[in-house]
Amino acid sequence: MRFEIFQDSQIGARTSNQDRMGYCFTRDALLLLLADGMGGHLLGEVAATLALQTISALFQQKAQQTITDPSQLLDALIFAAHQELHRYRAINRLPDTPRTTIVVCLVQHGKALWAHCGDSRLYWLRSGQILARTRDHSHIERLIAQGRVSPALRTTHPDRNKLFNCLGAPSLPRVEKAPAVLLKPGDQLLLCSDGLWGSIADHQLAYRLCAQKLEQALPELVHAATVVAGKTGDNVTALAMNWLGDEPLAQSGAMQTTRLFAGSVLTTIDAAAR
Repeated sequence: MRFEIFQDSQIGARTSNQDRMGYCFTRDALLLLLADGMGGHLLGEVAATLALQTISALFQQKAQQTITDPSQLLDALIFAAHQELHRYRAINRLPDTPRTTIVVCLVQHGKALWAHCGDSRLYWLRSGQILARTRDHSHIERLIAQGRVSPALRTTHPDRNKLFNCLGAPSLPRVEKAPAVLLKPGDQLLLCSDGLWGSIADHQLAYRLCAQKLEQALPELVHAATVVAGKTGDNVTALAMNWLGDEPLAQSGAMQTTRLFAGSVLTTIDAAAR
């Protein structure tokens, strides 16, 4: 695999950053992760951190060979994170379980499959156009789907931040998965928290990522969202990947996973403390 990847996060107007992001990859598989700890509940930053650590650790166990059932793996990763949050509550005798959104994308053999719970999003982009994106598990999206509210109110409606699906809730999360898609060289995958998409319109996200190099476009988008949101702004976090194809090149500044030893895994996600 060959790809370029960049990530950035800003605290915004909050007192702490409860967003977390990262990625792991082997010779044949790449896993992209983003979580947004829910500030209305206890220890949102802990929830997001534990979710990423749990998913990363399990991926590293499962991805030693070709992943034969990517869809089943995404289910296993997300449910494991949900269970770990409840275990954390029990061990620490907390009055409630920390909660977080999650969006996960697995890329293998040129195909991408993603899943999410909550309102952290994934965009699949090609030549500045949005081919697909996740649909938020929020009350406002339900109202829009039912025709009771105009889509124009998506970012201003009082229910825009109310979610009906996340990790850490009393009930099992509903893992929503998209069908696997075939990536073409030049395609982009963007994972982001609501701090980004709530301030920058979708068409602007797509255009800006296409118009500049990733290492320039992404931090500029994150900064712009922080400025737009101003004194009431949320954390703003984004992770984007440019897909360059499966065939290795002799010379390239991009990551080439063919250089990895079989069975090795690289990750940007710190392991849980023991």
